[in-house]
Amino acid sequence: MIGGGHNGLVAAAYLARAGARVVVCEARSKTGGATATDRPWPDHPEFKVTTLSYVMSLMPDTIVRDLRLPRHGYRVHPVGPYVLPFPDGRVMIQHSDPTLNHEQFARFSKRDADALERWEAWLGGLADVLGPLLMTTPPQMGSKRPGDLFDQLRLAWRFRGLNVRTVGEVTRLLTMSVADLLERFFESEEVRAVMAIDGLIGTWAGPFEPGTAYVMAHHEIGDVGDGTLGSWGVPEGGMGAVADAIAASARAFGAEIRTDAPVEKVLISGGRARGVVLGGGEELLAPVVVTACHPQITFLRQIERAELPEDFVEDIEHWSSRSGVVKINLAISRLPTLAAEPGWRDFTGGFEIAPSLELLERSFEEARAGRPASLPFSDGVIPTTLDPSLAPEGAHVVSLFTQWVPHTWSAEPHRDELEAYADRVVQAYDDVAPGFRESIVARQVLGPYDLEHEWNLIGGNIFHGELSADQLFHMRPAPGYADYRTPIRGLYQCSSATHGGGGVSGIPAYNCVREIRRDRRGRRRRAS
Repeated sequence: MIGGGHNGLVAAAYLARAGARVVVCEARSKTGGATATDRPWPDHPEFKVTTLSYVMSLMPDTIVRDLRLPRHGYRVHPVGPYVLPFPDGRVMIQHSDPTLNHEQFARFSKRDADALERWEAWLGGLADVLGPLLMTTPPQMGSKRPGDLFDQLRLAWRFRGLNVRTVGEVTRLLTMSVADLLERFFESEEVRAVMAIDGLIGTWAGPFEPGTAYVMAHHEIGDVGDGTLGSWGVPEGGMGAVADAIAASARAFGAEIRTDAPVEKVLISGGRARGVVLGGGEELLAPVVVTACHPQITFLRQIERAELPEDFVEDIEHWSSRSGVVKINLAISRLPTLAAEPGWRDFTGGFEIAPSLELLERSFEEARAGRPASLPFSDGVIPTTLDPSLAPEGAHVVSLFTQWVPHTWSAEPHRDELEAYADRVVQAYDDVAPGFRESIVARQVLGPYDLEHEWNLIGGNIFHGELSADQLFHMRPAPGYADYRTPIRGLYQCSSATHGGGGVSGIPAYNCVREIRRDRRGRRRRAS
């Protein structure tokens, strides 16, 4: 197994559970990848932060049960209401409770409050289609081979119940901007800004960019076990505890996990993977090799170009992993106090900076033009309101997932510009919660360069590749290779750049192991 991020660990656990002898090779000194809990401030070791990824949503109950994750310390607390202050002094509190939500939305638009039920029904209908699709291996679309034709027909049969209207709605979802989609349901600018947030997280696109409607749906179709569509959760011990639980599960099933073990090369003979070569020259031989790394690392660095089809290499070279994400982690001495709602103390959900669709679009356009956003967008979470183990009593940590800076910043650190950008993010929170700046004890600012060079997230993209229409389903990460197989026999892929990737879900790994076992059974039948 190449890579000990959460997908690599899930694949290792499933393979070991099936009786395989598994060795995970992780380049860094700890497993988990972007799913990590760290102590970034030597002067304040009492604070722990969820360094990059920061909430759970999409991991299926099947994986949690199969890998016995609760037995290994996996605990998730569903988040509370989302707090969204606006420049005019008003605040929207977005609840999971429909009645409370209706009351809040009605403060901005009675019509929009009444439209919520129709929106939830529409989104729920699409979740019924897209949710199961995430756990489905994409067929090789266009292939005329009998087996591939059967897979295509099986997919078509699975969705035989869809009518013309539903197919049209799915098409809209895949092609529209989140702004245009929301305009079909809501009239208030504030409501549309609130609802657009999930269409922008981790995305190199503004709210008016085609395809962002799907990004919104991708974040909205899961739950954390409380039965609420689109709900999110904070894990006890931070996101690193999720990776630790999966690693413990893998070890319990018999997997060996090695850190500080970078893979330099995939060994190939006669078009088949034979193992890997580690950085120190050690060779590990295996009949099956699985990579959970970004495809440009595996196929452009760890494998000689001559071993791969030319069109495949070209597809991987053009795989788009742009990102303008900056993760800001803060240690604060006290909870914020909202200027407009000084009595509000429930920060168990999100604390957002998203003033309007127009300002969000302007922020993205600034980054696209090569300048960091003058008013960044921020999706904030204060996990210590649900998990006080991350900070001393009375103090808290704040996780701010912010956008946008130029995607080209993945090539250079841009430290001074990042600090100035972080100052603007902090000021935006201080404007709506006076005293926020003074409450900061320490801060950590991680830009695209850090995400690429420390965590091997090419371009700083947390999804290992953009969730654009041309990079989804049978195109992820290349036409003809979306079934978790690769041009090299015996080499499989399960990174977030494969179908189902995006978020801490383990879905690519789950699907990949299913295909590995399917191939192994087929070989045994042919040999008998």
